[in-house]
Amino acid sequence: MSQKMFLHVDLDAFYASVEQLDNPNYRGKPVIVGGSFEDKRSVVSTASYEARKFGVHSAMPIFMARKLCPNGIYLPVRMKRYMQKSEEVMQIFKNYSPDVQQISIDEAFIDITGTERLFGPPTQTAIKLKEDVKKNAGLTISVGLAGTKYVAKIASELKKPDGLFIVPFGNEQEFMMNIPLERLFGVGKKTLEKLHSKGFSTTQQIYNVRLDLLQSMFGKSCGEFLFNAVRGIEYENFNNEPKSRSISSETTFIYDLTDVWTIETKILELCHSVMFRARRENLSSKTVSLKIRYDDFSTISVQETSETNILSIEELFDRAKNLFQKKYDNKKGIRLLGISMQNVKNDIGDEPVLFDELIDKRQKKIEEAIIALEKKSPNAKVFKARLLEDNFGSDNFSPRK
Repeated sequence: MSQKMFLHVDLDAFYASVEQLDNPNYRGKPVIVGGSFEDKRSVVSTASYEARKFGVHSAMPIFMARKLCPNGIYLPVRMKRYMQKSEEVMQIFKNYSPDVQQISIDEAFIDITGTERLFGPPTQTAIKLKEDVKKNAGLTISVGLAGTKYVAKIASELKKPDGLFIVPFGNEQEFMMNIPLERLFGVGKKTLEKLHSKGFSTTQQIYNVRLDLLQSMFGKSCGEFLFNAVRGIEYENFNNEPKSRSISSETTFIYDLTDVWTIETKILELCHSVMFRARRENLSSKTVSLKIRYDDFSTISVQETSETNILSIEELFDRAKNLFQKKYDNKKGIRLLGISMQNVKNDIGDEPVLFDELIDKRQKKIEEAIIALEKKSPNAKVFKARLLEDNFGSDNFSPRK
């Protein structure tokens, strides 16, 4: 039986990289993609690496980014375009393995176990993949290669952008014992401060402590996470859901989210990703599920099923937002958000639609028309204005410098 080997692939500064790809004048310059420049509630979705040198990062308020990087190029989110490029890259991934687990719009795991006869050794496969994406999609990716998904995820972060880091099979434990604490995926600033306050400065020190003692020091959820993380054991949110039953997208934040507007904006981004994947695969669902992981590593998942299918991004967002408002603990920061459509089925298009749902039915048709146009004309720039007040994802204001 072949040794399990995984690639974790990140599209570098994805939204900003797509903007630089589409407009050569933006290349080499600080590009900040987010909501309306004039709206102080708007937040950064992605910052190019040139902008990150100024301290700009995802989920930062736009007005704060402006102070740090006044000469940056500020652009609106073009979610349809990013979804198009994401789908293009995911198709390239599928040329290398039948087992591609898409985690979010710009991130995936690829199980390359047993592919040596087709593509050569795992390292050679990773190099080919990077070259393929650059040549055919015009984007750079950072890749981590390891025997577990969790270790591969950490490895992919070590040489960004356009990086490749290899952890040879069997060396996972040695790798985990030699990375800085801040490199443990899932450990944010608050947890890191608590670790230091308890006298921990290395992963080796955590490794030497029993599970029950870690849980007594950091709480049940956080203690269990730390115990597993330093051993490179599979991180639970990487578990793949059966493709026939759900479509999901989730993201872990570098900084804990506490502002409701920012959180709901990120939920909307996830809804875009999930719904357009459902549209492309001609799938539908009546059930939306929301996942929240807090800064203490406690995790809640809640879902709700209606009598009719979810017909549009707006409807999915409304349902997800209602779940969030019911379950959100505003005393905690959020480390991870996930949205999924559960129990998906082929969209046969003949489900009865009530009069009150006709607007959503029309919205669905609009979204399907956009996807069809994008497939026919990849360079077409068609945007559906968001019905909410922040105009997130619309094209109603010009780049600002």
